[in-house]
Amino acid sequence: PRIGVIMTPLMSESSGELVSVVIPVYNGAAYLGEAVESVRRQTWGPTEIVIVDDGSTDDTPRLATSMPGVRYVRQENAGPAAAINRGVALAEGALISFLSADDVWVPGKLELQRAALAADPAPTLVFGHMQHFLSPELDPDTAASLRCPPDPMPAYSAGTLLARLDVFRTVGPLDERYRVGEFMDWYGRASDQGLRIQMLPEVLSRRRVHAANHSLKAKATQGYARVLKAALDRRRREGQQP
Repeated sequence: PRIGVIMTPLMSESSGELVSVVIPVYNGAAYLGEAVESVRRQTWGPTEIVIVDDGSTDDTPRLATSMPGVRYVRQENAGPAAAINRGVALAEGALISFLSADDVWVPGKLELQRAALAADPAPTLVFGHMQHFLSPELDPDTAASLRCPPDPMPAYSAGTLLARLDVFRTVGPLDERYRVGEFMDWYGRASDQGLRIQMLPEVLSRRRVHAANHSLKAKATQGYARVLKAALDRRRREGQQP
């Protein structure tokens, strides 16, 4: 449901194809500023920043509307898939990328991925590695209780993706029935359609580990299992190997 849209002039730092960066956020005021700043620090642009507020009850609306050079839209709480779909519908760039409101990109993310896309004429999804970090405001006891893998890892996730917007749209929207694993489901459908997948060796995104991480909740395991079962069922129906 459409509640309201606030648009301010888009940020443009250099010439080239416009990249629409969709940032879905729910009660993410504590970290949203750092996420947006990591987009502004990119070494390649121009970028269009689209913040989709999924019904936040914290200070997110005030913070987002005070940021220059972003598009801000607010909707009733409908989950991360709905927020991403809303951002994709609003996107005006030739390229699309996503960033969680509590994560940050390394400055060269878009430049490295844009070069990979330019070198590959086939419909391609470009991903990269991700590295976890403990949020610096955590007290020692909380930090010790959280799992924070130290090594970079390949991440087939929304936060490390760059793709052409038309290619992303050919796969279709994220399935809004899923509140966990929504991008895993989308990636499975993209793979089944035969899109070329590239995994860059560089760390492109840094994932913040904190007490309220959505994927740390107990329901996450059950949610991912549901997505995996749906993918296996779809492939059996289509006569593909599981």
